[in-house]
Amino acid sequence: MSNAVLVLEDGRVFRGTPYGAEGETFGEMVFNTGMTGYQETLTDPSYHRQIVAMTAPHIGNTGVNDEDPESSKVWVAGYVVREPSRVVSNWRANRSLDTYLKEQGVVGIAIQGTRALTRHLRERGAMRAGIFSDASEPVEALVEKVRRAPQMTGAELATEVSAAEPYVVEAIGEKRFTVAAIDLGIKGMTPQRMAERGCEVHVLPATATFEQITAVAPDGVFYSNGPGDPATADVSVLRQVLAAKIPFFGICFGNQIFGRALGLGTYKLRYGHRGVNQPVQDRRTGKVEISAHNHGFAVEAPLAGPFETPYGPAEVSHVNLNDDCVEGLRLLDGTAFSVQYHPEAAAGPHDAAYLFDEFCEVMSRAQA
Repeated sequence: MSNAVLVLEDGRVFRGTPYGAEGETFGEMVFNTGMTGYQETLTDPSYHRQIVAMTAPHIGNTGVNDEDPESSKVWVAGYVVREPSRVVSNWRANRSLDTYLKEQGVVGIAIQGTRALTRHLRERGAMRAGIFSDASEPVEALVEKVRRAPQMTGAELATEVSAAEPYVVEAIGEKRFTVAAIDLGIKGMTPQRMAERGCEVHVLPATATFEQITAVAPDGVFYSNGPGDPATADVSVLRQVLAAKIPFFGICFGNQIFGRALGLGTYKLRYGHRGVNQPVQDRRTGKVEISAHNHGFAVEAPLAGPFETPYGPAEVSHVNLNDDCVEGLRLLDGTAFSVQYHPEAAAGPHDAAYLFDEFCEVMSRAQA
């Protein structure tokens, strides 16, 4: 069968062959520019309700293993590749990517036009899409189906991907700090990076109250990455954390919530940043980091100089060198900071790993 189609809400159609599970699926159409790390991408909860197209031309070479997933399941709504690998060649692999997608029920498609798809999304912006493994209906009917799918703007998704119950990731070696990590769609490598630095990480559901956070007597509070529109997030709990001067660190969705807690706005990017090759500059040092991203929303903040917040002056600490997008915020008193990217570096790069050390330094100063 070769009559699979990818249909965009503006009527653009890409024809190809089924890949992974067969059926139909809907989501926001986005693209990822990473040349590696497809297993980590698939299992990143931030991709919930999104169809992901990989811009690298050959996907699946290294198969799938049981060590690299970032969560317990594949979260992408659908998967688009150009040329699936015909063989698996890696000593760690225990199944093919195609088999894995079928096991997880993820509908995919292989098309020749991933470059044309990416250019279209860059020009028109991210939009809803549908993958149909057997396109027996007229295209017009399929487009109508796509247009009935929910939009990402206004979507509250963090509670759909968050852990239902708290759990603890023990510190590796000597315990130095206790961290309350709010799971908005957390990746498994994030508490691992903190545990490597002596943090006992209490992962709490997205709905955790300030009282539930303080009940674990945290030295610091962490807000994770996650899917959906940050405008739907309740920032009252984080405001209580900031008012109490508990050290805070946020990444990705956590950065957006931090911005809103400071009184800033957020907005939807035209097509978002997704991949492992985004250049970000630390404005304090001038150093440029190549960083991993997965976000479709960003914070609105003044780039020129500090600005006032209910918790004291703050500033934009990092910017994206491609488009000047806000990539980091911090309070000038040093108690709270955040970045828009993924310093846990799964599947890389590792330029931003120092941010976990910085969080530990903030907690250490607060203990003194």
